[in-house]
Amino acid sequence: MNVFAIRHGETAWSLSGQHTGTTDIPLTDNGRRLAQSMQPVLARETFALVLVSPMQRARETCELAGLGDTAVNDPDLVEWNYGQYEGLTPKQIHEGAPGWLIFRDGCPGGESPEQVGARVDRVIARARAADGDVALFAHGHVLRVLAARWVGLPAGAGQHFLLDTGTLCVLGYYRDIPAVRVWNGPLIE
Repeated sequence: MNVFAIRHGETAWSLSGQHTGTTDIPLTDNGRRLAQSMQPVLARETFALVLVSPMQRARETCELAGLGDTAVNDPDLVEWNYGQYEGLTPKQIHEGAPGWLIFRDGCPGGESPEQVGARVDRVIARARAADGDVALFAHGHVLRVLAARWVGLPAGAGQHFLLDTGTLCVLGYYRDIPAVRVWNGPLIE
């Protein structure tokens, strides 16, 4: 069983470096192109379960990648709630909170790493209960936590899994041990 974890395509805020949690913004034209480029790769797979964040950037990526018809909205896949840091760049945040690190400190008025980890654990349980491969369409920080939790690390270990927009990751097993098969992967057609 494999879990295909797909980060949505590029948005205006991913380009500017702004934290985009609850702000529901669309993909850029390039983001749409990235999402469409996933279609031939994902079309070769059969998925027992497709889960998607309810945010339009993830839903649109899922649709353009060819899996929108079978996708189920999953609120546990929404991006980290950045609270007071929503829409701010890391530079802006560090002006008021030097040394801040989301994976350690969380966000004032938003979520802690442990809260995001609890949501991700529910997604992992649903994925592991599926009878076959699973596709997840979501966001950068939540998928980084998902990778950490998949391999049994604390949510804060998501800091070690960098993730670009419009990329495909595959989580699976080495024998019976949860493992990362592909991370931040380019598409192979």
